[in-house]
Order: sequence, then C-alpha cells, then structure tokens
Amino acid sequence: MAKSTRNTGKPWTPQGVKQLEELAKGNTPTRVIGIKLGRTEAAVYGKAASEGISLSPTNQSPYNRRK
Repeated sequence: MAKSTRNTGKPWTPQGVKQLEELAKGNTPTRVIGIKLGRTEAAVYGKAASEGISLSPTNQSPYNRRK
C-alpha cells in the first residue's frame, strides 16, 4: 500500500511540476523524486505521464548495440 505523504490530495503547483521535470532530467529514481516532492510513486508517475515528462534513465545503452 502507498504511504501517506505530506502532499496527498493536494493539487500540483507549477513549482512542483518544474522540480519534477528537473529531477527527471537528472536521472533521479522515481522513489527519490516522490520523497523529495512529498508524493507517492504513483502520483509521480501519473503527473509525469500527464505532463509528457520521461522518467526513463537517459544513460542506459540499448540492448542491440553494434560494435
């Protein structure tokens, strides 16, 4: 079950969305983003999806890389 956080049920502020975007660009794990923003992981995933913010790490190499 998701833990209750300090911002549960509160609307996202523009500052919160900007911080989410910056943390996502820095390859911060979703769980850590949630802790920093006082949101659940599910809330972070949901807001990122609705804002078009990618949470996938940018430093992973593809599996089919050719030498």
